[in-house]
Amino acid sequence: MVLPIVAYGHPVLRKKCEDITPDYPGLSELIQNMWETLYASNGVGLAAPQVNVPIRLFLVDSKQMTDHFDEEERLLFGDEQGIKQVFINARILEVNGEEWPYNEGCLSIPKIREDILRPQTLKIRYVDEHFQPHEETYSGLTARVIFHEYDHIEGKLFIDYLKPLKKKLLRKKLDDIAKGKVEVNYKMIFAKV
Repeated sequence: MVLPIVAYGHPVLRKKCEDITPDYPGLSELIQNMWETLYASNGVGLAAPQVNVPIRLFLVDSKQMTDHFDEEERLLFGDEQGIKQVFINARILEVNGEEWPYNEGCLSIPKIREDILRPQTLKIRYVDEHFQPHEETYSGLTARVIFHEYDHIEGKLFIDYLKPLKKKLLRKKLDDIAKGKVEVNYKMIFAKV
């Protein structure tokens, strides 16, 4: 089932999310619904708070990007393979490498894209949907998508990395999103402002 996506301005997007246990009610159905929602909205990552569930869960499918690289992207990112993975109770252990800009967007902040600086690599500990533990290092676009989704479970948004003047210039667009004055091809939940 495709779930509605929470829009900018909703308080759940600013909540630091809680860890869960394997007996979390309806977890496998939630994960399945999140995958369906991700693909229906043409995303590459989706965090539980974006579907109004404040838990430490997010999905990443960076294969969609890496499998369709053009020549220029191949030169920039080499043979990066991408992943399709569920991350539960994730904790970033370390970050490394030069920060580099990339034009990011967010399903919860539609029609706004900005260049955001993020480090090249990250090391992360998490459990998968079967609660099997993992400790992995990711780089490139996959690391960027993980950073972005990880921020969601920490109550952060990509616009938080913008300089104050840039954020001020986006204020009207952000206010319009919060008020539901935005057209997208997926269902959204708006804050009551």
